[in-house]
Amino acid sequence: MRRSSRSRAPDVFGLTAELVDVPSESFEEGPLASMIHDRLSQVPWLTVDRVGDNVVARTTYGHQRRLLLGGHLDTVPANNNIGARVEGDVLWGLGAADMKSGIAVMLGLAETIGRPALDVTYLFYAREEVAFEHNGLRELFAQRPDLCRADFALLGEPTGGVIEAGCQGTMRCVITVAGARAHTARPWMGNNAVHRLLPILDAISAYTPREPVIDGCRFREALQAVAIDGGVAGNVVPDSASVTLNHRVAPDRTLDEARSHVEAVFAGLLGPDDTLEWIEESPPAPPGLSNPLLAALVGRYDLQVRSKLGWTDVAFFHEQGVPAANFGPGDPTLAHTADERVDRVAVEACYQLLERVIRDGI
Repeated sequence: MRRSSRSRAPDVFGLTAELVDVPSESFEEGPLASMIHDRLSQVPWLTVDRVGDNVVARTTYGHQRRLLLGGHLDTVPANNNIGARVEGDVLWGLGAADMKSGIAVMLGLAETIGRPALDVTYLFYAREEVAFEHNGLRELFAQRPDLCRADFALLGEPTGGVIEAGCQGTMRCVITVAGARAHTARPWMGNNAVHRLLPILDAISAYTPREPVIDGCRFREALQAVAIDGGVAGNVVPDSASVTLNHRVAPDRTLDEARSHVEAVFAGLLGPDDTLEWIEESPPAPPGLSNPLLAALVGRYDLQVRSKLGWTDVAFFHEQGVPAANFGPGDPTLAHTADERVDRVAVEACYQLLERVIRDGI
């Protein structure tokens, strides 16, 4: 039996618990994708497509504007927090904040609002928590770009119910320094590559990040060492050592400008046999607060706006020509922690606001 439009608001808090109880670590989203596909296929006002473990449900009323609500199905690996645990109005569990509460809001809206004032695309995608080359959005845009077209997108990343505009870019590089092997009993016969990392680490520790303000949103760049590798044996002076760096880039810089900036930080510290190799990068996205739909959303509902200190798929949508922002019920500081949780009020408030947006057409 196909579902009909319901006026009663769904229990999105309970639905969040139901989703948390379906494990969906990256690359294992299949069962959750099937659950969502099967539910939404019963909704008469939706057209539902599945591409791999990505599910896209759309209304097709021919309205002039289309809003896309997007969210990733996957979670990071468990940290002794598998399964939902409800204590009063607080739900604990892997993915509760990032971002099964946002997925529950999307699913509740899709199943409830049969007569939206603008067309809506509900996009549930896989593999966001791993390297971007695996991201389900790339798969969707490559195979079915028609499913991703919209005038504006809201991604349900945990933001605590505020608009997080734009996002930082993220880049990783590896600095490898050369030395010369020797016996540790006679270290003066060699050149210890691990020791040569010290001035590089000092430069990172002394790094002063930029804090540009863009569209009224303050972004804070960062440069951090995230891994160190080196060593041959317990009695050998190492002839090679490396440090992996992560750089967070504000959206007033291009990736080329960011690369040049980082390379300049270490220019005087690297010798002719040392290397700095870029291994991964994803561009930033500007806040875009001048976009008419985002401006209307912020103005009508008096939403707080801040910068997104982190990378999200807002940047990918921006590259594809779809303006986007982050808006979800979870607390971003709890994402990926053992204490990940979400409270009922936050989930229901997010649902209620987006319900008004869809029913009123922003």
